Amino acid sequence: QVQVVESGGGLVQAGGSLGLSCTAPDSTTVSFVMAWFRQAPGKDREFVAATSWNGGSTYYADSVKGRFTISRVNSKNTFYLRMNSLKHEETAVYYCATKLTPILTTASDYHHWGQGTQVTVSA
Repeated sequence: QVQVVESGGGLVQAGGSLGLSCTAPDSTTVSFVMAWFRQAPGKDREFVAATSWNGGSTYYADSVKGRFTISRVNSKNTFYLRMNSLKHEETAVYYCATKLTPILTTASDYHHWGQGTQVTVSA
């Protein structure tokens, strides 16, 4: 069972920045992709960003392009999501997920999830 662990999150004012980290176990390999999703109360889980294992390929939801950056932290199995210019409506629980390549944007395609971390953006 692949387990991923998120960290980061918290409270930030609209227009501010926040970073989230996701660590996957050593058993994951270059055949995996890592993605971030988010889910606001009463809404479906939506795709935010994803990267190939080596960070060479990234993909973003249109709503976050130019503001969010997903990256791999050195050679460790840790990935980072930098979120800039956050909006109040982006308040949600953010989840890290991993799957075998290729990158897909539908939550049901991902089989290994973290517990989620709350991001609250005050208006």
